Amino acid sequence: MCPCSQHRELLHTSTDGPFLDIACKWSHEKEREWKGPFYFIQGADPQFGLMKAWSTGDCDNGGDEWGQEIRLTEQAVQAINKLNPKPKFFVLCGDLIHAMPGSPWRKEQTQDLQHVLEKVDREIPLVLVSGNHDLGNIPTAETVEEYCRTWGDDYFSFWVGGVLFLVLNSQLLFDASACPALKQAQDRWLDQQLSIAGQRRCQHAIVFQHIPLFLRSIDEDDDYFNLTKAVRKEMADKLSKAGVKAVFSGHYHRNAGGTYQSLDMVVSSAIGCQLGTDTHGLRVVVVTAEKIVHRYYSLDELSEKGLEDDLVGLMKTG
Repeated sequence: MCPCSQHRELLHTSTDGPFLDIACKWSHEKEREWKGPFYFIQGADPQFGLMKAWSTGDCDNGGDEWGQEIRLTEQAVQAINKLNPKPKFFVLCGDLIHAMPGSPWRKEQTQDLQHVLEKVDREIPLVLVSGNHDLGNIPTAETVEEYCRTWGDDYFSFWVGGVLFLVLNSQLLFDASACPALKQAQDRWLDQQLSIAGQRRCQHAIVFQHIPLFLRSIDEDDDYFNLTKAVRKEMADKLSKAGVKAVFSGHYHRNAGGTYQSLDMVVSSAIGCQLGTDTHGLRVVVVTAEKIVHRYYSLDELSEKGLEDDLVGLMKTG
């Protein structure tokens, strides 16, 4: 288990690592109360090393360069730091680096990403979500422990302004055959957290995970980029019943999404390598008393123009 597994309800990701000891301004009790609209930034898949690997057609062995990803992630951080008002937090939905556990360049990619993320404004807490490249497609207790040592808990909750946020380890939903006890522990924890949302003791509940429940429809075929039908239906029913409004994910390296009952499945494209026609970008998510409004921006758009007037207006009137 990870070293801070007893602290599954967190204000932010916190480890003994080199840069994530962020002094958090949030207090549990104060942050459980709705104070009015706010926004956060969601990114996904900086995945240092994939652009070179994808271009050579060798995704297993070809990720020996990641200069492009460094520049793109630096641009993302600079764009976020310039925003006014500041976002409540910045969440990265997995595949932080490309090198799988035990693969070459993993240490170097990790160090370079940490160096870039050190530059995030200290007033903007950083929330990290584990992806398949961070844990391995079939995670083990050892790979989960390594992730927790490096980046923080693989699943946890936190509160901001009356909203309950849940961060999940979606690899345990994808294939927990090598670590079934870890999946059982996350399942029990999730049920406890959803009981809070189900009793409507929060303004909204929102989930972050790497692998989407689905890309467009709850009934779509199983794919590398989604969870299996049985798992996705069980999870979607559980989340919807508890009143969760939205699930935000990455993994697809394209924008996608759909709705199931009252649950919005939002799939954001990558900061790094694009596998479709979308641009390198970030998603702005505005939370009002009644709804959650989100919009994907290219890094250039967000850097040059910042938030659009209608989103700023929502935070004043919502």
